[in-house]
Order: sequence, then structure tokens, then C-alpha cells
Amino acid sequence: MRLLILTFVCLWRISTSTVWYEPEQVHIAVGDTADKMIIVWSTVNDTGDTTVLYGTNGKLTQEATGTRVKFTDGGSEKRSQFINKVILTGLAPKTEYTYVVGSKTFGWSDLFSFTTWPAGEDWSPSLVIFGDMGNENAQSLPSMQVDALQGMYDAVLHVGDFAYDMDVDNARVGDEFMRQIEPFASKLPYMTCPGNHEQAYNFSNYRARFWMPGDENKQMYYSFTMGPIRFISVATELIFFPQYGLVPIVEHYKWLEKELAEANKPENRAKQPWVITFGHRPMYCSNDDRDDCTRHESLIRVGIPYLHFLGWEPLFYKYGVDVALWAHEHSYERLWPVYNRVVLNGSYDAPYTNPGAPVHIITGSAGCKEDHDNFDKNIESWSAFRSDDYGYTRMKVINSTHLYMEQVSDDKSGAIIDKLTIIKEKHGAYTGYSKPVEPVADPLKKLWKIWKKHVKDILP
Repeated sequence: MRLLILTFVCLWRISTSTVWYEPEQVHIAVGDTADKMIIVWSTVNDTGDTTVLYGTNGKLTQEATGTRVKFTDGGSEKRSQFINKVILTGLAPKTEYTYVVGSKTFGWSDLFSFTTWPAGEDWSPSLVIFGDMGNENAQSLPSMQVDALQGMYDAVLHVGDFAYDMDVDNARVGDEFMRQIEPFASKLPYMTCPGNHEQAYNFSNYRARFWMPGDENKQMYYSFTMGPIRFISVATELIFFPQYGLVPIVEHYKWLEKELAEANKPENRAKQPWVITFGHRPMYCSNDDRDDCTRHESLIRVGIPYLHFLGWEPLFYKYGVDVALWAHEHSYERLWPVYNRVVLNGSYDAPYTNPGAPVHIITGSAGCKEDHDNFDKNIESWSAFRSDDYGYTRMKVINSTHLYMEQVSDDKSGAIIDKLTIIKEKHGAYTGYSKPVEPVADPLKKLWKIWKKHVKDILP
């Protein structure tokens, strides 16, 4: 009997230990070049090594190792886990790779796969785009996963707000969300930006869990190219949570202008004619709430109200951003081409053919426990179409001149409720607006002057 009990206890310990070392929450992101893939997963305990076995034709003939970092959530329990990251390099274009993640000591995950993008710029990327998706009421998740498994997309853009919230219940909600998205986040590059629901403990859950190309900006903002597109991921939330520092706000602005200027160079625009930004909080929206985007001078659009300092809209106009993707509002809204609240359609009959300003799309209706956001009964002149159905956006860049988007309604069983084709015979800076607002030449210097002016009465 003693031997039986001892055997049972040993087996129980082995079983318990194995569970704690099991890889989970597997997701991928494209690297700083298309021949790299970032593989990330979580384990509760330190596995001693961080390894990916991978290969083509269903064979795991190659091996890559990486790093792991202990992440401790800021909640009362101080729960910790290990975030494992491996970067695969030298991948062949347009090739399916199978892979497992884990360690040589404690074993491996299930078998996953991804397909690399075609080489060069001359191909037509397809993406699924959404924001504000929780692990409760994630209405669009089943449909998007089915689409992904059927090969409809080349990448995912999640435009902020995850899990609701990743830090809740000492980060258990974040863990569950990452498990929930694994079926397609392990298959397609899952490209992200932070939202307001990620701000807890200085965005620590977001920055620990999601690794994007280039880590010099602490995962908060970055860019990558995808065929004929240059995507620029921006961090709107730095502006709304200044308790984490004012310098990061200015540094982000300077980075954004530098990134846009680089993207708009003729030699780069020839390769990636489409410049598309994505960030969480919109410049414009017509929802019936008190969010920043409902205001005449929103912070994202103009910066500090009345002073018009550190606003992004002048940068978007000056450097010719083609499409600006947003979320935050739990609804879908398509805008006419607009700058400084003035509609600048290409023409009356063809507003999206050679538009005179960026086209803004708000797609934050994938589903969460906060439900829908209603619209104001008064429709702004720049608002072209709006819907509060649960749903998500599909985008396909057909070639250097044509881009197609459509909105899928989950409330209407997958019906397409909106379509848009943007035609641009020439990409680059916009010039049609009579009074363009120039970006700030030296934002850090001007911020210092503004700060001194407003606090001069209390300075010694």
C-alpha cells in the first residue's frame, strides 16, 4: 500500500510539473524584414531553454533558440510567468512552415504552421482588421478564425484594446485571451498597437506579451512593410496617460514625423506606394459619447487644443498618408477624405478616386463586455457611413493604384454592409487644402516654452 501511495505521489508531481512547463498562448509577428518571423509563447515556470523546431513539408528539420523573460504582473498576487521569444530568420518566401515551440527538457507544444509572404512588392496583401475585442462577448472571433483557417488573410491587425483587460484578475484574463486567439494568432502575423485598456502598470501586460518588429520603442510603436504597403503602428495612448511621462509623447511625435518622411521619399514610395497608419483612438468620430474624437479639436488630431502643438493630422497631410485605421469606438465608421474637418473628395461622383486627404476608417466592433457605442443623431459632413453592428474589416491592396475594403457584419450573419475602393494614380503629399497647418519644427523646445509659460507664476 505504501508503495502504491508513493507511486501515485510521484506521478502526481511529474504531472503537475509538466503542466506548469507546457507552452501556451502561442502567437507570431513578422520581423523587421519579411524573411523573419517572431514566435512568442508563455510558460508558468522557467524551462531552461527556449527553442523552436521548424521546417517545410511537415518536417521539423531546423532549430532556432531565443530568450525568455520573467514577467510579473502588477496585481496584488504578483503572478509571474515566462515570456519566450524566438526569431526565425532566412525564411523562404511564399512557403508554408510547420513548427513546435518549447524546450528540449520539458517537451513541446502542438504542431502549428504559418506561410511566409511572397518576395518583393508586386503582390496583393489581404488583411483582417479590428479593435476592441475581449474574451467575453468576442462576437467576431469565430468568423475571423474560420476565415483565417481558410486562407483568406496574410496578416491580422488588432487595433488596440485586448481581453478587457489583460491585467484583470492578476492577469488571468490576459492569459485566457491569449489562449483564445491562439488558433489564428499562431498562424498569421498578429500585428498590434496599444489601446486605453492596456494602460495598467505602464502597459506592462501589453509590452510583455506582444513583440513587434524592432524593440527600441518598448513595443509601443513601430513600422513594417508588406508588399506594396508600409504600415505605421502608432501609440495614441501615450498622449492620454501623461503620468507615464511627457518626454515619450514628444519622442513619439518626432519618431512619427521621421517615419512618415522616410516613407514618403520617392524611392520608398516607388516600392511601398500605400502608406497606412493604425492606432487606437481616432482623430474623428460621430459617436454619442464624450470621447476625444467627438470634440472639435481632438488631441490626436490637433494636439494641445488652441495651441495646435503635437497634433498628428498635419503630419498625415504633409506626408501623404493614404489610409488611417482606428478603433476605440465600439462601432464602424467610414469617413470621406477629410483634413482639418473639411471634406476633400476626389470629385462629386468619385470621392475616393484621387482623394485630397487621408481616408479614415474606425473599426472597433469585434465585441467585448462593454457592448456597442451608439451614434449621435446628427451626422457630421465628413461621415460617409456608420454602423453599430458587431463586425470586422477586410482589406485587400490590389496593386499600386487600387485598394479595396469591406465591412463584415456578424449581426447580419456575415453580410457585407459597406464597401470601399480607393483609387490613387499618384501617392504623396496632399496639396489641395488652402491653409495647411505646418508640423512643429522642434517639439521638445516648444513644449519647454509652453510649460514655462503656464507655470511661471510658481517658478522661483
